[in-house]
Amino acid sequence: MSSSVRETNLPSIKNAPLVGLAEGNAQFSNYQFAALVLFVPYIVKSFTPLVNRGGWYTYLFILALTGVPTTIGYWYLMSNYGARKNEKVILPNKNIEEYITIKNLELKQLYNGKNKIPMQIFHDAYFEGKIDFNGDVLDILEQRHDWAKFNFTPELFKYVFMNFIPEVIVHSQSQDEEQVRNHYDRGDDFYGWTTSLLSCAISSTFSPQTGSRFIVYLPPITSSSTRSLLDVGCGWGTLVAYAAKNFGCDATGVTLGKNQTKFGTERIAQNGIPADKARILCCDYREIPHGQGIYDKIVSLEMAEHVGIRRYSAFVSQMYELLADDGIFVLQVAGFRPGWQFEDLVWGLFLNKYVFPGADASASLGWVITKLEQANFEVKSIDVLGFHYSATIWRWYLNWLSNKDAIVAKYGDKWFRTWAFFLAWSTIASRQGSAAVFQITLHKNLNAYHRILGAPNHGGIHIKPAKEPELIL
Repeated sequence: MSSSVRETNLPSIKNAPLVGLAEGNAQFSNYQFAALVLFVPYIVKSFTPLVNRGGWYTYLFILALTGVPTTIGYWYLMSNYGARKNEKVILPNKNIEEYITIKNLELKQLYNGKNKIPMQIFHDAYFEGKIDFNGDVLDILEQRHDWAKFNFTPELFKYVFMNFIPEVIVHSQSQDEEQVRNHYDRGDDFYGWTTSLLSCAISSTFSPQTGSRFIVYLPPITSSSTRSLLDVGCGWGTLVAYAAKNFGCDATGVTLGKNQTKFGTERIAQNGIPADKARILCCDYREIPHGQGIYDKIVSLEMAEHVGIRRYSAFVSQMYELLADDGIFVLQVAGFRPGWQFEDLVWGLFLNKYVFPGADASASLGWVITKLEQANFEVKSIDVLGFHYSATIWRWYLNWLSNKDAIVAKYGDKWFRTWAFFLAWSTIASRQGSAAVFQITLHKNLNAYHRILGAPNHGGIHIKPAKEPELIL
């Protein structure tokens, strides 16, 4: 029981039970970590015979040798033995058999009773059918802190050093192309069973989105037929077709997905839009023809994460070049909270390995804004849409479950399990703030930009109260 943590009971979201509101382990100190990395080689140098006669270069050599083992040791200790952020929610402390059934004998001998299973080991075994949930995936995951722990396992360390870090460093065009096409060219029906993860459907009633019609929520895109729109990472081309059909603007979408290009091009034709007014280009964002101020409106919906940390500055500078001096850039991007818990990191590495490889630029809002301002953009408005996203993903999860037979028949049980787990955990993560979706409206930071003209559609300052307040005399 808890007297200070309140539950919700709203029809629009997946409401968490009390145990689902428990805080996880967040014990980590950058100062301790840095001190250990720097101090360990000093100790080794000072007390090791012969080596203690060396100078500065000897210290640097030992630092290079001990840096990775020290890093692994600190992260291992903190993730395994660190304290929860707070204990306002008291966990039931049930045996893990109440929540999951372990069918693999070796795993069953290691994890039983009160001995919680590491989440990485659990989800890998679950995907292979070695473990099952005792009930609905999402309902059992809500109680995860009572049966799982979010520590860094040897397998996670191996993935970080052998896969994640090298991909962050390289992030080549061929790497991006391979990862995107492997993901989005799986089959349009695959995403029709949920909804495109590049589009966040938002409404005041959160009505379920079903089938293959991908819906996008955005501020007004354009109001003049002379306007030009660029959608970078356009997915299945919904916004391109919508803007061209409803506003008569010249719209261009860019995607690496071959299936998406074909689907989007057919959608444009089916809506009676002339080919010279709207088009989908199958190319890398780096291949967009350069030019000063070509587009009046630029939109990028949850594509920038795939650009990568290394190339983020170049990407936003490219958008600045392509945008007209009086134009608007809408960037919608998913990112993690800076005050992370170890659960967030384990979830992020799961996403990177199984769902969104290469999306390493899922950074905090502050980091994204810094990059944008360094490129000379000015922020007009920011909307944080995490709980909207949670409500949407919850419905995608329900859609996914309702299509189980068709999914298993075409893609196999492992894919069904992987995505059921992904959608369930993402419903929780975006609801509790582990990650959120940031919708950022920007323009160029120029003296000649007429900011006053944007006041009518500055939604945050145009709020109609339910009751008109009385003036203070």
